Amino acid sequence: MRYAVTFLFFALFWTVNAQQLRIGVLRDYSVKRISFSYNDGSYSIIADTNDFGAILPNEFVDLLYEGGKVKLKKGVTELGVFDKVYLVQTTPATSIVLNAKTPVVKARKYEDDFEISANSKDLTIVNLVDIDNYLAGVVESEGGGGRHIEYYKVQALMSRTYVLKYLGKHKKEGFDLCDRVHCQAYHSMMRLTPIIDSAVHQTHDVVMVDAKGTLIDSYFHANCGGQTCEPQYIWNEEINYLSTFKDTFCIYTKQATWEKRVSQEAWKKFLVQKYDYPIQDSTFASMIYKFDQPERKAFYIHPVFGIPLRDLREEFDLKSTFFSCRPEGEDVVISGRGFGHGVGLCQEGAMKMAKSGFRYEQIALFYFPGIHLVNKSEELYFKQKGSGL
Repeated sequence: MRYAVTFLFFALFWTVNAQQLRIGVLRDYSVKRISFSYNDGSYSIIADTNDFGAILPNEFVDLLYEGGKVKLKKGVTELGVFDKVYLVQTTPATSIVLNAKTPVVKARKYEDDFEISANSKDLTIVNLVDIDNYLAGVVESEGGGGRHIEYYKVQALMSRTYVLKYLGKHKKEGFDLCDRVHCQAYHSMMRLTPIIDSAVHQTHDVVMVDAKGTLIDSYFHANCGGQTCEPQYIWNEEINYLSTFKDTFCIYTKQATWEKRVSQEAWKKFLVQKYDYPIQDSTFASMIYKFDQPERKAFYIHPVFGIPLRDLREEFDLKSTFFSCRPEGEDVVISGRGFGHGVGLCQEGAMKMAKSGFRYEQIALFYFPGIHLVNKSEELYFKQKGSGL
């Protein structure tokens, strides 16, 4: 009977809370063993059709991968092997500590519920989380602590837009989105800056759409170096609401400039072997280490050589494609600007704008000109198929 009551609560919670997401966590690791321990408020332990009580202060449960199933232990007591284990909060606003043991990963804290199952090789750990709690964790993971609230509002706006546009991206794996950067970084519950929570709630349900009312791709990067980048320079794709423009808000911030040295031999070898750079021609040979990029370009030296700057960035682990270079001794000295792909919102520029008194709406429209901010509950604007919410 106790199990039935607990499960009924779980089912009702899902029914009334239509904005609960399924987020795959610890996806950078192949987790074979993990423990969940008390942090704030108790959690019911449900395994298949069994209720094993609650996790109380000083208690923990261990979950281990065993032949495509989940072995459950409470403390040192083995409780059995199951298909799925649920950890369900018994009261709202509770959190729990996750401590991966195999492999060892630094402990993390999350809010709301968890579902643990096994696939063909390891455990699948899913946080069943309220969208606002998730967004607060994402904003802190992506933006850090100690920022102005208007900046956090912009980050919340972008993160919410991404969630609703790509919800179900990992449906085949049993969850909506994951915690890796190709979805959105989500490393724990919000813990450092209480104003993040306020920023999420003050922008509740607000999203960004293009002229057709379609949710946009809300790209962002750390620093554009004074000029944002054309999307086609990075992904060979034109996006009508994103084009290059000058941004003076970020040029005096810490990641605005950088320098790196690469051996001339390595530089030449890469260009010759991968792109057949005509090193045998004396005129072209004299140009191979010299490149000036006062404004953003797509190709190294000249488009005729077909050398995308993005490939040089990847090969030599450069902070951005916005760089110039020159020979010096046996090296190529690379003088760069910015950090990241340069498309969309510049985080350090947006932080500067927020400190300077700009509202989040103004910041969003500065970096995404031509888009609209709308409330997703307004059906006229929000009809995107597959949004799920």
